[in-house]
Amino acid sequence: MGDISAFGVQTRNFTEDGFLVLPGFLPAGLVERLLPEVDEWVETGARQRSIDACLRPGGQPPQTVELDLEAHGELAVYRPLMDLLSHPDLLGESFVFHHLHSDRRPAGAGGKSWHHDYEQRPQRDRRFAMVHVLHYLCGLRRELGGLVVLPGSHREVAEKDARSHLGTGVLPGEVVIDDLPPGSTVVLHSALFHARRAASAADPGGGARYMTDGSYCRTGTRWPPVKPYWRQVLAVARARGLDAGRPELFAERHFTAYEAPERRSV
Repeated sequence: MGDISAFGVQTRNFTEDGFLVLPGFLPAGLVERLLPEVDEWVETGARQRSIDACLRPGGQPPQTVELDLEAHGELAVYRPLMDLLSHPDLLGESFVFHHLHSDRRPAGAGGKSWHHDYEQRPQRDRRFAMVHVLHYLCGLRRELGGLVVLPGSHREVAEKDARSHLGTGVLPGEVVIDDLPPGSTVVLHSALFHARRAASAADPGGGARYMTDGSYCRTGTRWPPVKPYWRQVLAVARARGLDAGRPELFAERHFTAYEAPERRSV
């Protein structure tokens, strides 16, 4: 699925809809190497330590970040993804890596309310694009909890939680994405409102829900980081040579200073 010309119609619609669905975008070999890394990340407590480091700014940064993991680093700069994001309808030629999260959720897990993830404080415009790239390593099915998006809502200027009072309720015009094969990817404009529906009560089985979530931003403005140890993440990427051919991809100059959540403007 490396030839992005197959998605030309979708990329032209990204500006209007705010999302792309790419079934089977990742090669099976990469997925096979990512899965045990996610298991290790979760089971050794590394994921929780990375969360704790964000919840307690000023404390010790984690010893390991996601980009230290071999296959996760490869995923962050997967060439077909870089080519796709370089499309003028998405980020264009110059963009910067923002963050990477990886998780494994059990079947039957709860949902997540309507929200968006565009980093801007305060929310004031949508001049520069930011995207979140959701990789569903084992695919997506109702019993794992579907993704639901609200097309066009990325053009609104609204706070992240402007629809959180609606929970995961059904909204007019929503699109439900809950039937994808392993290695599928969904690209969201980060300002697009979306939610995670709870797993289907009628069929709570089906294994764990593996998702790796990467984020990238168009250059030309300075972006707020979401992790207090963001410099460490970028340094790991540069030390691994992940920025080969893309000098802006892990450059610190595209970010503002980190602000602890309690100090952020609303």
